[in-house]
Amino acid sequence: MTSTLSALLYLGEFLQVRETESRGLGVGGNMSHCSCLPGLYLSQTISTQKQILSKPIIWAKPDFMIPKGMRVLILCQGTPEAVEYQLYFEGHLSAQQSPKQLGRRNIVMFHIPAMTLLTAGQYKCIYRSKELWSNPSDPLDLVITEMYDTPTLSVHPGPEVTSGKNVTFYCQLGTATNKFFLLKEGRSGRPQHRYGNTQVEFPMGPVTTAHRGTYRCFGSYNNHAWSFPSEPVKLLVTEDVGDTSLAPTEHNSFSDLWDLDLLTTEAEFQQDLGLWDHTAQNLLRIGLAFLVLVALMCLLAEDWLWRKRAQEKANGNDTEKISMAPVQG
Repeated sequence: MTSTLSALLYLGEFLQVRETESRGLGVGGNMSHCSCLPGLYLSQTISTQKQILSKPIIWAKPDFMIPKGMRVLILCQGTPEAVEYQLYFEGHLSAQQSPKQLGRRNIVMFHIPAMTLLTAGQYKCIYRSKELWSNPSDPLDLVITEMYDTPTLSVHPGPEVTSGKNVTFYCQLGTATNKFFLLKEGRSGRPQHRYGNTQVEFPMGPVTTAHRGTYRCFGSYNNHAWSFPSEPVKLLVTEDVGDTSLAPTEHNSFSDLWDLDLLTTEAEFQQDLGLWDHTAQNLLRIGLAFLVLVALMCLLAEDWLWRKRAQEKANGNDTEKISMAPVQG
């Protein structure tokens, strides 16, 4: 019954994606064998496997936004015991690779030599430890830029405001589009977006000093194909000394929530490395303590043997002296 249900679920997913098989281009433009990711995991979930592996971490270098024609690396990191990785593009198996070395820096890199419309889209990765496959990673949306005209970005009432004021960013594109994105430099993650034809507004506020920074906007017909970036606009927020109620907090506004939500997979990767480093340091300390204990026991054993031999030698000399003494008649 279990195997039949798994087969039916897998078949349903396969038929659903049959129409989009033409997008199953592998990294670098090579066609790989089509493997439907949802069906794979439904089948695995229904199986009798009880152990669950943690999902891997996926990120892109130098960034998730890549100008057309530029090289990009997709990195995937699993547990130290991972022996094989698979990369999925839009739900289809795109590439697979084994790590060069096992251990805490168990990472594989998938190369895209030149960013094109065919390589822009959503990626996920999984890994295998022994005979068990992990859950899929969080999605990585790889975006190609410099595909359309350059938009214009402005901010009102101006680039310098005091805390507590409301500001609005205006992004305008000469040619009609259907979606605009606003990003703050130095952050990676989900950008703000609005739908519109030639101009949209991005309201923000009440602003705090946490909103300081440089912003750019993009136009797009596709979530994964964006225009050239606008010229940067720097927002300067000065504190209102007379009103302490406007001090920055973690949840003052939607924009604050958006900023706080922009956590990158690379930051998670660094946290995991820190945890593994701490574990490795503890193991090293335990190992050193064990070696010191063994060395001390060896010294004590050697001292005991030396004393024992000395005592036996002394007893032997006394016995010899007694046997050589003259017998008195």
